[in-house]
Amino acid sequence: MEGVGAEGEGGASATAPMAKWKSDVSRLFQHYLDKSTPLPVHRWIGTLAVASIYILRVYYVQGFYIVSYGLGIYLLNLLIGFLSPKIDPEMEGLDGASLPTKGSDEFKPFIRRLPEFKFWYSITKAFLVAFFMTFFSMFDVPVFWPILLCYWMVLFFLTMKRQILHMIKYKYIPFSIGKQRYGGKKSGASTSASGSGLSRD
Repeated sequence: MEGVGAEGEGGASATAPMAKWKSDVSRLFQHYLDKSTPLPVHRWIGTLAVASIYILRVYYVQGFYIVSYGLGIYLLNLLIGFLSPKIDPEMEGLDGASLPTKGSDEFKPFIRRLPEFKFWYSITKAFLVAFFMTFFSMFDVPVFWPILLCYWMVLFFLTMKRQILHMIKYKYIPFSIGKQRYGGKKSGASTSASGSGLSRD
């Protein structure tokens, strides 16, 4: 009985440093991830570098087209989530939480189904996983890649067409260009300026 207890304690003491190391690595990774949050340009440049390395790897080995096709489908799915509103007007339009469809409706900011940070993180992780898979020959299934490319392009065209029609139907744009400006104060200021000009005369 004592021997079993000693073995159990020895196993627990052996796993304790491993668990501590895993926790430290996870905390350090989360720290750098949090520091990168306010730096979207730097993050996307890094992702572009990772994507370029993956493309060069696939071009160099002349294979892993199935992996690339799966990666393309996954990226398309992420893009649709990034361009879609969090609350779909078609599904949730009855509870009053839909996007405004008329100019007289109350302004509601566009909230994405997939936020920019999660979109970036998922894309980067997908490229890293796909790059890792290119080192295992079992994922290099022989296929005629032009067929896969044509199929993906048709799928991309049909999906984006449906998404654009959805944007037009519910009158939303998933991008905010510049700062929102309101004309109320400006017109009030100009009226007071013109009024003061009249009082001087």
